[in-house]
Amino acid sequence: MDMRPLNHFLALADTLHFGRASEACHVSTSTLSRSIRQLEESLGVTLFERDNRHVALTRQGETFQHYARETLERWEELRLSLMSEARRLTGEISVYCSVTASYSFLYELLSEFRSRHPGIELKLHTGDPAEAMSRVLAGDEDMAITPRPRQTPEALAFKSLTRAPLVFIAPRETPDWIPPRPESPSAEQWREVPMILSEAGLSRSHADTWFRALGVTPRIYAQVAGHEAIVSMVGLGFGIGVVPRIVLDNSPLRERVRILPVKPELPHYDVGLCVLERRLRSPLIRALWDEVVER
Repeated sequence: MDMRPLNHFLALADTLHFGRASEACHVSTSTLSRSIRQLEESLGVTLFERDNRHVALTRQGETFQHYARETLERWEELRLSLMSEARRLTGEISVYCSVTASYSFLYELLSEFRSRHPGIELKLHTGDPAEAMSRVLAGDEDMAITPRPRQTPEALAFKSLTRAPLVFIAPRETPDWIPPRPESPSAEQWREVPMILSEAGLSRSHADTWFRALGVTPRIYAQVAGHEAIVSMVGLGFGIGVVPRIVLDNSPLRERVRILPVKPELPHYDVGLCVLERRLRSPLIRALWDEVVER
C-alpha cells in the first residue's frame, strides 16, 4: 500500500509551506503539489486554500487531517504487529526531553532496549520540558520525559522515573538583595529580589503559588525556556532562580551557585515517561514502554 500521499498531506498540513513540506518528505515541490491535487480529486473537495503567499487548511482539510493521522498510526500498528510475529521490530520512535533528562535518564533507559531491538531507530529531540506533554498530545512526538502535571490528561499514560525537589538557587557571592533569613521568609525580604524563572511549566506554577502564599508579586528579572539557562544566569549573579535539584546536580555550573534553605519548601518534581494511551497499541511503542520500570 502506498501511504506517501497521506504523509505528503500531513507534512503540508503541519508546515503550511510547500517548500518545507517537500524537504521534509524528500520530494520535489511539484511532486508534492501533484500528490495533494490527486488527493483532492479523489475526495472531491479542496483540502487547502492556497495562493502565491499563503497556505491554509480548509474545514474539510482539518477533518481529513485527523483521518490521515489515525490511518497512518493504525497502518504502522498493523505493520509492526505482523513484524513482531517474526520476532524483529523495526521502525522509528521519537522521544522528547530536556537536555538534562537526555543524560540523566536516557542511557539507562535505552541501553538494554537498543541491544534487544537493534532494528528500532530512536530520534531524540530536546527542548523546554514545559512543551513536552503538548507535543505528545499533538502527535508530534511518540514519547516524552516530562514532569507529571498536577492533573495528567486522560489521554496520556505516565510512568514515574524519579522524584526531584524544586530548589531556590542563588549566586555564591552575597549581594544585598539576597534574603538574609530565607528559612523565615517575609514579604519585605522577597519584594525586591530579582527572580529568574521558567516561562511556563510546573516549576513556574509552583514558584508563583509560593509567592502568592507569601503575599508578594515576584520581581521578574528574566523568564527563560529551560532550567539549564536559569543555573547559568544565577551563576552570573543576575538573580535567584527556581530549578529542579536534578538539573542543578547535572549542571557544569553547579559550583557557581548555592541552594537557599527556603521555607516552606517547594513541592517535588515527579519526572517520568508519558505516551498517548492509544499509541500503546503499537508493538514498537509498547516495547519501549514495557522496558521502563516505574519508581
